[in-house]
Amino acid sequence: MADVHERLEADELQQSLREVQALVHEQRLPELRASLDHTHPADIAFMLEALPPDDRLAVWNLVKADRDGEILIEVSEAVRESLIATMDRNELVAAAETLEADELADIAGDLPPAVIEEVVRSLSAEEREQLRAALSFPEGSVGALMDFEHVTVRADVTLEAATRYLRRLDELPAHTDQLFVVDRDEMLKGTLPLGRLIVTDLDREVSQVLVADSIQFHPEDGAEDAAGAFERYDLVSAPVVDAAGKLIGRLTVDAVVDYIRQRNAQSQLAEGGLSQEEDVFASVADSFRNRWAWLAINMVTAFIASRVIGAFEGSIARLVALAALMPIVAGIGGNSGNQTTTMIVRALALGQIQEGYWSKLLGKEIGVAMLNGAVWGSLLGAMAYILYGSVALGGVMALAMILNLMLAALTGVGIPWLRVRLGRDPAAGSSVMLTAVTDSGGFFIFLGLATLFLV
Repeated sequence: MADVHERLEADELQQSLREVQALVHEQRLPELRASLDHTHPADIAFMLEALPPDDRLAVWNLVKADRDGEILIEVSEAVRESLIATMDRNELVAAAETLEADELADIAGDLPPAVIEEVVRSLSAEEREQLRAALSFPEGSVGALMDFEHVTVRADVTLEAATRYLRRLDELPAHTDQLFVVDRDEMLKGTLPLGRLIVTDLDREVSQVLVADSIQFHPEDGAEDAAGAFERYDLVSAPVVDAAGKLIGRLTVDAVVDYIRQRNAQSQLAEGGLSQEEDVFASVADSFRNRWAWLAINMVTAFIASRVIGAFEGSIARLVALAALMPIVAGIGGNSGNQTTTMIVRALALGQIQEGYWSKLLGKEIGVAMLNGAVWGSLLGAMAYILYGSVALGGVMALAMILNLMLAALTGVGIPWLRVRLGRDPAAGSSVMLTAVTDSGGFFIFLGLATLFLV
């Protein structure tokens, strides 16, 4: 159904959003409703996420009821919660009943239990089993991403029979680039690419042209690994089988892309210390609850850094130049550490770091830090000498830069390593923790060296 609606390019989408805002403010609701009827659900979702609550609700109320479900699937979790809160039970049941089992599983956690119970009663036995299966797999697994729409053929039929079967279908499931070849017990025997079906003599049997060693997944496989396989082998779809080899679903490129996008967004939020995705127009109270934890940690670390500076108040009083120069050491150390952490987190996401390679990785980052420290420390030392006429101050600046960049490298590798060992997200709060270490450490190293050699 979604395919009949118009998809907008990025520039058109921004222009359409501005038009929607104007129509809402001018109360030209019939015109807005007509425009929404021809807009793709994903584009409506984008608009809803970009509108403040009052305008968002006005647009949402104009969407046709039979499209509520497909739009709820597309919007972010935070915005979905705000929309669901405005709907009564009957509206939620009607929206949920328009969804496939795998789609319903995606939003089941946001729906009231009474709604889920009523929707489940309306499903067929097969759909209930599919929903149960989809809900049974943990987030981040192939089972949580797979869908149940696929086309199967038997190995002992001819390609002509397979073609006739396809022509009797109303339409193929989205992203169908191959048929799954199964036996009478639904055991997967291979795949039949549509391209091979088209160019091969129709008198031949499927068993003669199928791909027996096609890539397949199990529902327990990690979504990260599956995403890597889709990227490496340019997959559009792939079968999902159980431990016995029975076909239970398929994984498609759109589900993988959605997962990658979601993971990237979660990593960006986690690095900034946000506990979860936040509606940009969320209430002050909701935003506070989402942000306070890491800000509290940041306040503690900032206080520690201030105490480090306080311990050297006498040295700063006797040599005022220290106050002007110490933020440079801490700032560059923080930037260098963030580069290391970003690289490590990305490599972990791509599965490029194995357990035995952490020490080699640390050695490499220490080496990079020493080289950067020598180059930029020498430059800053020379600048300190030019500004303040002190060779000793320039030497302290250079040495402090080398030592703090080495500390940043150690921390940039150590924080993700420790969080992985503890089974936590390596990106969560990494920038906050790293900045705390490089600030406090940078101040201590620079002021400590200055106290030893200059004061």
